[in-house]
Amino acid sequence: MTPGPTMRPIRDGGFCFDCHRKMPCFTRCCAHLNLVLTPYDILRLKNRLRLSSKDFLDRYTDDHVDEATGLPLVRLKMGEEDSRRCPFVRPEGCTVYEDRPGACRLYPLARAAARFRGEKKAHEKYFIVEEAHCLGLKEQKEWTVKEWLADQGLIQYNAMNDGFMEVSTARPPSAMRRLGDRQRQMYTMAFYDLDGFRSFLLESTFFERFQLEEELAAQLQTVDEQLLIFAGQWLKFALFGEMTMQIKPAYVP
Repeated sequence: MTPGPTMRPIRDGGFCFDCHRKMPCFTRCCAHLNLVLTPYDILRLKNRLRLSSKDFLDRYTDDHVDEATGLPLVRLKMGEEDSRRCPFVRPEGCTVYEDRPGACRLYPLARAAARFRGEKKAHEKYFIVEEAHCLGLKEQKEWTVKEWLADQGLIQYNAMNDGFMEVSTARPPSAMRRLGDRQRQMYTMAFYDLDGFRSFLLESTFFERFQLEEELAAQLQTVDEQLLIFAGQWLKFALFGEMTMQIKPAYVP
């Protein structure tokens, strides 16, 4: 049996790693994954594939539940054959490379992070993921964590997932488990089914009820990134009563 991955701290802030097509282990890390997708991962992938959020979720993901919080998790569905490879990987490499998930970008590092209410920066720590099949860690190309994050486009990914972290990790798990089924459905729609969330805003009385700047209201109809940021603000209001939204004084239901 092949041993599972191990994680070790990054000493002196640096590590050595490289990956390219000529390596014998190329794409072996793209199989047998337990890959949880973040809302921004889904946004990038569904737009890359020109699918609606719902079609992407139905075709490429499985639903799971976080045992600690009871919150929904979305995982990438692996292939059915024995290799259980990522559906987007081919012998020549990743077919969605420019829009690959954040976890793929981060490899061979792992990130432990949490963002708490009232704090501007996430608490984070990075580790090296060591797997028997990966030869990249034997290469001599040197990186600092900061260099790796910038090179792999992770600064944007981490920033776009800040609102998600504020909702999903900022409260004790016991508080999250008290959310009802309808609240969990709202959480799933706003973060994962972004097109469904947009339809909810446009087809309900939302814009009549809440005060929004005209520019923001227009962006929510067409700009997915702005809609995802807004989803985090909306869920703070809808699930936890935080005053991230203002109801119009003149609104009469």
